[in-house]
Amino acid sequence: MEIVHIAAECYPVAKVGGLGDVVGALPKYQCELGHVAKVVMPMYRTKFLMDNQWELVHEGNQHIGPHHFKYAVIKEKTNKLGFDLYLVDINGLLDREKVYGYDDDTERFLAFQTAVCDWMNKWQHLPDVLHCHDHHTALIPFMVKYCFEFRQRLSEVPTVFTVHNAQYQGWMSWDKYYLLPAFDSWKWGMLDWNKTINPMAAAVKCAWKVTTVSNSYLEEMRSAANGLENLFQYEQGKSLGILNGIDTDVWNPHTDTMIAKNYDTELVEKGKWKNKKEIAGQFGLDPDKPLISFVGRLVGEKAADLLPDAISQSIYQNHGNVNFLVLGSGDTAVENQLDQMKNQFKGYFNTYIGYSEPLSHLIYAGSDFLLMPSRVEPCGLNQLYALRYGTIPMVRSIGGLKDTVTDMGDWQGTGIRFDQASVGDITYSVGRALDLYNNKPDLYTWMRSHMMTIDHSWDHAAQQYIDLYQSLK
Repeated sequence: MEIVHIAAECYPVAKVGGLGDVVGALPKYQCELGHVAKVVMPMYRTKFLMDNQWELVHEGNQHIGPHHFKYAVIKEKTNKLGFDLYLVDINGLLDREKVYGYDDDTERFLAFQTAVCDWMNKWQHLPDVLHCHDHHTALIPFMVKYCFEFRQRLSEVPTVFTVHNAQYQGWMSWDKYYLLPAFDSWKWGMLDWNKTINPMAAAVKCAWKVTTVSNSYLEEMRSAANGLENLFQYEQGKSLGILNGIDTDVWNPHTDTMIAKNYDTELVEKGKWKNKKEIAGQFGLDPDKPLISFVGRLVGEKAADLLPDAISQSIYQNHGNVNFLVLGSGDTAVENQLDQMKNQFKGYFNTYIGYSEPLSHLIYAGSDFLLMPSRVEPCGLNQLYALRYGTIPMVRSIGGLKDTVTDMGDWQGTGIRFDQASVGDITYSVGRALDLYNNKPDLYTWMRSHMMTIDHSWDHAAQQYIDLYQSLK
């Protein structure tokens, strides 16, 4: 099959969160299964763009409302990522360093989607499926069905839409409807949700199939989907959950070039100790104490606002016999609180405000526990990285965290689970973690070795997507 993935992020080209990791891995594994998977994304001005070789494959003209623009499509020459990578360039809209965060993001991604549809419409053949990821590409299933310019050729191409995070839906007020390519006005209801143009709602209505990145998240969205609960309930017949995997070539403690000491299940104790000493040295922490880390965006979804109080109370309650490390950025108030704590808890706590891919690998390799108290977690990849590196995840029982981590008190438990995103539940779980670390060495050793053997690769999920595509033929 020929599968075209359309997304705003793809690791290592441009990544903000888990979406980039998924789009950077799933197509590679689908190609390894014998299919032709391609990725189409905006041409941000990133290091990856500058460091690689490209060829021009298409140029065209389109418009959003009265604004006409030229676009170009370039292709990476060497198949460096294991799949064909195409970047769409639109001067003045996509030629920027950051992925998101601009006042004209609505226009940027609308122009991108329009250009993609225009380019596809001019292909001599048609792909077998268009796979759209999150709200930045969510208008494409509508465009290929109901926009006059595209529907004659593209309406019969199956579309799949994956919800990576339903909290962000791409809302547009109806006074911007004229920015879309001309469409059948009788179908305006496909765009509308609660008197607003809602791209995510449009995709759920128009795509042939809808997937979420875990089974539990699909169930949760019928009662908590930021206003789309009734829609997910209504469309449950064409929706299914497929749990994300991880790229086990990139995330492999035995071969990872970003960590201080490589290791496998046989050498997990020595390997993790070397990495822990390295990270403790970098951040002024005591390697003899258990290290609990947080890696992720410092936002409400991740319950990052609870971290300052939870970390402070845990250090006091356990008489300083624990270390904490935080890697992330986001809410400036949380960033400032964590920054101020560095002096107050010097030697017990440290933070790196920002993001560093090499540092994240070292944290997974060197930490004893990974804390994920998320309020919303559609799948979560960090807990899968932690399991792969023998780092025990401490997670709230929600979404993909519930699907991938079993509590240490259960049969063959691989982590520590708690029910509420609250300071109390976090500090109680820290107590359980320290009890495991200090008083249950046999269980602790077994858990670390066992979790590293669990297969969370993309192999199974990639095949599930192929099966889904083939059901649409």
